[in-house]
Parts: sequence; C-alpha cells; structure tokens
Amino acid sequence: MFRVRPLPGEATASYSQRLADTYQLTLSQLLDGAGTTLTGHGTPPTAELHLSPAACHRLAALARIPLPHLTRALPHLALLGAAHDTEATARWKRLEVEQQPIRACTLCTRHRSHGTTDTAWIDRPPHPLVCPRHHQAAADPRLTSPIRTGTTPELAATHHTHQRLRRHLRAATAWTAAHAITTRWYDHQQHLTHRWHTRLNQLCAVNPHLTTTGSASPALLARDLVTYPETVVLARTLAILPSHRHHTTDDAIAFITRRLGLARLALASHDPLHTFLTHTRR
Repeated sequence: MFRVRPLPGEATASYSQRLADTYQLTLSQLLDGAGTTLTGHGTPPTAELHLSPAACHRLAALARIPLPHLTRALPHLALLGAAHDTEATARWKRLEVEQQPIRACTLCTRHRSHGTTDTAWIDRPPHPLVCPRHHQAAADPRLTSPIRTGTTPELAATHHTHQRLRRHLRAATAWTAAHAITTRWYDHQQHLTHRWHTRLNQLCAVNPHLTTTGSASPALLARDLVTYPETVVLARTLAILPSHRHHTTDDAIAFITRRLGLARLALASHDPLHTFLTHTRR
C-alpha cells in the first residue's frame, strides 16, 4: 500500500482525490470502499468535501496516517459534523470564490503523490503562497497553471518570514488585518503602487498565461502574490506592536513606515491602517 502524504493546508477534497488517484480509483470508489456514503456533486477548487467524524476516521485508516496528524494538515477535516454522528458520510459543499483554495506547487504535489498527479489545492494564506524550493506560486483559483517566481526572489524570502509569523500568538488576527489593508491599498493604488506595479510586470514577463486568462486581469489574478511581501511585513509588525513602546498612533505609523522600507507613509484618517491603529490603541 502507498502512503500519500498531505500537503500543509490541503483541502480535504484535494487530498481525498489524490489518494484515489494513487490507487487508480475515482473518488466515489475510494469512499465506497471505505464504507463512506457520498452525496452531492463537486470538484476542487469550487467545492469542498465535508466528512462526518466516522468518515474522518475511515479516511485516516485508509491513508495510514493518525487522525490527529491528518487533521493538522487538512484544516477543514476537524470542522465538520457532530461528535455523536456515527454514520460515515461525505457531502460536497460549494465554495464562494473568496473561499476557494489555490493550486499547490506542482512539483511538491507530484513528489507526494507517487507521480500520479501534479494537481492539489491548498488554503489561501495564512498558509504560505510560495514554494521556495521550486519557485512556484499560485495566487488565484482561476489560474490552472502555477506562477513562476524565479525573477522575484523577494517572494521566496517572504516564505521564510511568513513561517516565523505563523508561530506568533497574534498571527491570525494580524494577518487578517494586514491582508485587508494591503488589498485596499492595491485596489486604490496607494502608498506602494510603484513597487507593486514593477513586481507585477516582472511576473507577467515570465508567466504569459497571466495575460491570456480571460476571466480576469493579471492585476487581479496576481494581486495576493504581488502584495505578499508587504502583507507579511505588515502582519509581523502588527503582531509585535502591542509589545513595543509606541504610545501614539503616529509613533506606530512611523515604525510601520520603516518596516515597509518607505521614506514616508501619509495616511488619511479613513485609511484602513490608520483606522486599525486608532481602534486598537484606544
């Protein structure tokens, strides 16, 4: 029997499908063989597979991976079903675009799938976007091919910074706030526009599929990746701010300005960063 290792942050449907591919089965056949009833229809990344507790145990046994270990890797596996539910069931749930996972590194996936597939889907950040080993990234589920990042080395460096951030107690809250702030800045072309525009052009130059995907513009498809370094820097800064002696909002803004490598950061009172700092420092 093969042991198929999950990818960190992998969608349950993605892992289950890779496990089925390894044994040359359909997903329905795999679950049926594990005594699990599947209802509905779907496929990643537009839908996620929800397993009852009994089905989770059967999947772990089939994968030959202890359930606690599998749960740590598959973030949605532990969120589903009631503990008293003894029926082994699986059902599909459609995901909104902002909930959909992104494509994992194709080379890492093939290595962990015994060469049977190069397709896997992982949660968006707070899981890292970039594979520093293979210089691949995915920033949007609408992209069917990975983005090559070799010409933007700061993205690989950001991966390691992001790993350190995730160990911080305030990482999740800081990431959510930082991502909302940089997304707003990007969409409104504020503060870091020149840096982000340069990075987007570098990525488009070596990833022509960014400009030929008809569903959205390159600026939208690569937005999370383009802003990734600054989002991580801002998230790390917001996470440590309560431990630093920045008594006023202006002091905090000056500190963030230096961390972002900017000469100045002029924030209007309605800027999301100014609002966040004012609210959290009352």
